[in-house]
Amino acid sequence: MTNSETATIPNTEVTASLATIMRELTATAEAIAELGTDDLAAIAKALDGARRVFVLGAGRSGLALHMTAMRLMHLGLSVHVVGEVTAPAIGPGDVLVTASGSGTTPAIIRGADAAANAGASVVAITTAADSPLAALATVVMVVPAAGKLDRSGSVSGQYAGSLFEQTVMVVGDALFHTLWLRSGQSADDLWPRHANLE
Repeated sequence: MTNSETATIPNTEVTASLATIMRELTATAEAIAELGTDDLAAIAKALDGARRVFVLGAGRSGLALHMTAMRLMHLGLSVHVVGEVTAPAIGPGDVLVTASGSGTTPAIIRGADAAANAGASVVAITTAADSPLAALATVVMVVPAAGKLDRSGSVSGQYAGSLFEQTVMVVGDALFHTLWLRSGQSADDLWPRHANLE
């Protein structure tokens, strides 16, 4: 533990951390691209054709999906965050987007199972292709990042699941950006959907 009153933190230390994060994110994005799979395109297609989109994640992964939900709403999609009191029942034609590094988070697995049983499609973003969550999913995107319990430092120098959670956010923005460009809508078209009760 440091004493903020007496400790001096050089700017170079913080910029070095920033450089590490950006380097790891770039390498992860390049690894996803080099996998040569159509996972991202399949997720984009599922979102584009969905009656409604639901997002479900826990902790920081869940917060990253909340950011994606907001952007998809700005695009004009019908989007719901699981657990919010206004979220309706999921059903056929709907898509549930989940994120769990381990793919074993009990609440996420229960939600994915319920969605699949209700006839909805399930998207899983995870580090574990052979996880219970992946087994329930219609589309699985494997992120080559450390799980939150991996403290070896061999995959990422960052703490716990930070790289996975950052990747979930960036992937969400990439999906939004793709769908936005394909929609033909301008920034001015999206702007009226931003919150105005703040």
